Amino acid sequence: MASVDTAVEPSDSSASEPEIGGVRRRDFINIAAVSFAGVGVVATVFPLVNQMNPSADVLALSSIEVDISAIEPGQAIKSSWRKQPIFIRNLTAPEIEAANKVDLSALRDPETLADRTQPGKENWLITLGVCTHLGCVPLGAAQGEIKGEYEGYFCPCHGSHYDTAGRTRKGPAPTNLEVPEYSFLTDTVVKIG
Repeated sequence: MASVDTAVEPSDSSASEPEIGGVRRRDFINIAAVSFAGVGVVATVFPLVNQMNPSADVLALSSIEVDISAIEPGQAIKSSWRKQPIFIRNLTAPEIEAANKVDLSALRDPETLADRTQPGKENWLITLGVCTHLGCVPLGAAQGEIKGEYEGYFCPCHGSHYDTAGRTRKGPAPTNLEVPEYSFLTDTVVKIG
């Protein structure tokens, strides 16, 4: 018996599919579904990424402006920035001269006074008021406080001594008092942070 080939050629059903604005219906549905899914992904991911940004109250505390016009040469004040004390010291000419005469090879963490201050404002030393040994607050910024052997700052908890440039000179502190990022907005206003 002879076999009859009954294979049916596939018909191009898409040719008979209706078009919407020049796009076949199937393509339109695919494009619409992918677009809708893309909008859904963006709507889901944006809040997740945005919540990692700092809040407005944190940004407001990220920098402070301090009026330094009332600080006389030889005086220092304490301020607060990010819940940490800040020491702002107006160095006198003899203090600057003494700091520049220190042999850097004798320092545990060698830095010149020029490294720790801004050009043209060498008399203004701004440091975090936190001992680099265990995080205590050294004395020496307020009037009448003990300044230590080097007339800078003294941490009574473990005996760290800092010079007028905030450099560690004696005791267990491994590094100098940290200098935060700061800039002078005017001759009498400094922005810290």
